[in-house]
Amino acid sequence: RFAIREGGRTVGAGVVSDIIS
Repeated sequence: RFAIREGGRTVGAGVVSDIIS
């Protein structure tokens, strides 16, 4: 699942987005 990144913070799946980010 891809979460929307706003400014640097991930909205939705924080952990998952932090990895793919």
